[in-house]
Amino acid sequence: MQTLTVSQINEQIKSLLESTFIQIRVEGELSRVTYHSSGHIYFSIKDEKSSLSCVMFRSNAARLRFRLEEGQHVVLGGSITVYVPRGNYQMMVQSAEPYGAGALAVAFEQLKKRLQEEGLFAPERKRPIPRTIRHIAVVTSKTGAAIQDMIRVAGKRWPLLRITMVDTLVQGAEAAEEIARHIAYADRLGADVLIVGRGGGSIEDLWAFNEEVVARAIAACKTPVVSAVGHEVDTLISDFVADMRAPTPSAAMEQILPDRVEVLYALDEMMNRMSQRMHQITALKEENFRHLLSRLEQLAISRRIAMRLKDLRMLRESLTLQIRRVLDAKSAHLEPIASQICSARKAALNRKEQTLRSMVEQMEALDPRHKLRPGYVQLVKGGRAVGLDKVKAGDLVALQDGRLKAEARIEGVAPIEG
Repeated sequence: MQTLTVSQINEQIKSLLESTFIQIRVEGELSRVTYHSSGHIYFSIKDEKSSLSCVMFRSNAARLRFRLEEGQHVVLGGSITVYVPRGNYQMMVQSAEPYGAGALAVAFEQLKKRLQEEGLFAPERKRPIPRTIRHIAVVTSKTGAAIQDMIRVAGKRWPLLRITMVDTLVQGAEAAEEIARHIAYADRLGADVLIVGRGGGSIEDLWAFNEEVVARAIAACKTPVVSAVGHEVDTLISDFVADMRAPTPSAAMEQILPDRVEVLYALDEMMNRMSQRMHQITALKEENFRHLLSRLEQLAISRRIAMRLKDLRMLRESLTLQIRRVLDAKSAHLEPIASQICSARKAALNRKEQTLRSMVEQMEALDPRHKLRPGYVQLVKGGRAVGLDKVKAGDLVALQDGRLKAEARIEGVAPIEG
């Protein structure tokens, strides 16, 4: 019997399994689903008796229409592979689809639930469509029938409207990213309303408007957004996020634009009501004016004005006298205070002058140039230079100049007679 190494037996098992299970489909329930930062997805599929480890590499994961989640019942397609260094076998998944339901339907419900939990569908975040609209930006395909229908309806209802067409892909693998980018561009155009839409089609054709990137681009807009995708029976993620949902592109124009005929009728009716009201107001004001004129003539307004002027002159004279009395009283009260302030200022000034003279004397005494003058002697008592007024008979002092020092005892201190 041949003896094999561990690597050899694992290699043979790998060859046997991978050649036997080349293309398989496995049904079961997902568990331990892990989305790795590399883009790979690691998980297990199980039934009531056993489980199987699985991996879906990034290239296959990018093609998934829905998100793999714990507990989902799915059908996986792929092959069996063996990881030789550990001797573990696993299923290398190439495709996944929900059991009994379409992948697009599951993806739609997953994204709808997640965005709803984030509050992107909340009524309080939706902005009202302006009543007066002069400029509309439309994000759609310039080759589709939708833009022509919208232009036709707008021309009938409100010809004064300005429409800015932002051409974009509306279906295909790259459509969602391009739609989101063009929504952000249209939001910067300063339009009153932004319409995002296209004509009808299959769920696959309309799927770009169910992508998360488009939903978040609509939610980020500062301009009110109308979602007008497909037919009335079609409901997409963009409809829930937008500020208004229109069943068709042409219906969007009908919903947000006034009918010019109705507006003209309304204006005519308004003008008639205004004219009637103006006649009523004019007649009422004329009657009031005549009544006031009669009363003015009866009350002799010129005489009443003269009396009021006389009263004003008397009040002014009285007020002038009162002001003078108050000022005189205040002046008499302020004179002693002013005298006290002047005395206090003079006393403070004298103190400052005495302090200044003392400081000048001290500075002159400390001036080293004095020590160089012939006959200059400094009197020192207790280690400090002092004046003669600071010594008395019996004090021991020192006499010193810049070079010599002599000790002496004071016999007496007397003023110099003139």
